Amino acid sequence: MRIIAGSRRSLPLKSLEGDITRPTLDRYKETLFNIIQADVPDSTFLDLFAGSGSVGLEALSRGARQAVFVDNNKRAVSVIQDNVAFTKFESQSRVIRMDALSYLGGLPTLDFDIIYIDPPYSSGLYADVMRLIAGKPMTPPECRIILEMALEDSIDFITDLNAMPGGRVHFELDKIKNYKTNKHVFIHAVRGNDE
Repeated sequence: MRIIAGSRRSLPLKSLEGDITRPTLDRYKETLFNIIQADVPDSTFLDLFAGSGSVGLEALSRGARQAVFVDNNKRAVSVIQDNVAFTKFESQSRVIRMDALSYLGGLPTLDFDIIYIDPPYSSGLYADVMRLIAGKPMTPPECRIILEMALEDSIDFITDLNAMPGGRVHFELDKIKNYKTNKHVFIHAVRGNDE
């Protein structure tokens, strides 16, 4: 596993041993960033269920202003911290050991330009995370959200969330990129008119 492009191109990254996390394959990560490359420079990037931190670090290498890495696993957080130090992105990174839902729930506002969400597949957490996002005031007028999901995982919850009473964010499906066993779902989140 490595950083693919940008200022830290080709630097190797640590990953967790065992099956605690599921690193995003380099070729999928490259496709992901080819799709969002215009949005990354000078962005604030939230890497939820961050694992090794490779996606957020890729964003920093490609010009993101700041990345926040959130993971609840102690070993994952240690690996993220090592990777942040090795790539010399300490001043642009915040590594937080916390449950993703608790982290989002505690935010007064959403201040991110790009949010990457990669919980365990078929966990049911996608809808819970997106419900929290839908109910938050959003500082930027729009935000890019990427879900990494199993191929068979449904995204029907997006339509339901747009009808949610009290919703402050509207979700528009931009694109679905299917791979062999998983997919990236690209969502455009727009701040509500009353915000």
